[in-house]
Amino acid sequence: MKTLNYKGYIGSIEVSEEDNCLFGKILDLPNDTMISYEGETVEQLKSDFMEAVDAYIAYCKENGIAPHKSYSGSLNIRVSSETHSRIAYLAQQTGVSINAFIRQILDKQIAAMSL
Repeated sequence: MKTLNYKGYIGSIEVSEEDNCLFGKILDLPNDTMISYEGETVEQLKSDFMEAVDAYIAYCKENGIAPHKSYSGSLNIRVSSETHSRIAYLAQQTGVSINAFIRQILDKQIAAMSL
């Protein structure tokens, strides 16, 4: 899925053939928060997305609410001790940290699945 990114927020990009427009919503917000945007062109969609993010941040600031971002970029996973050991060994062999090694593997897999 293609997405938009702005100020740490991720938004979906969808097409409505019925309405002949593009639309989307900001992803991973609390269940009681739904922020959508639309446009007839990609540029309009991007602009409306950025305006929606800015409006949400301003609303939160005005109301003393901590804004919730889509994803922090920090991911905690659980693996077996054997897998952890193997990852550490392979990372050391390639001369990178465990985090860098896992990022590279994930990036490669995501790229392969996006084709």
